[in-house]
Amino acid sequence: MSVLEIILGAAIFLTAILIIVFVLLQEGHQQGLSGAIAGGAETFFGKNKGRTLENKLVKGTAVLAVIFFVLALATTLMLLFLR
Repeated sequence: MSVLEIILGAAIFLTAILIIVFVLLQEGHQQGLSGAIAGGAETFFGKNKGRTLENKLVKGTAVLAVIFFVLALATTLMLLFLR
């Protein structure tokens, strides 16, 4: 095993753990009937929606997913073509 393989493997592992943590920290989107009735009350806070912790977690999860995909693809291509 080369040093690059170990580094990429550790980066994939760390990214996977971070994705799990980010997903577990997010709130559920199931509000039930009370969310449907009180949904109009949230329009006042709609303009600050981009600054909430929930939105940062969603964006962070998406970024980590892209990083994970790129690392996995790079590792696979490296193992296929550089051996």
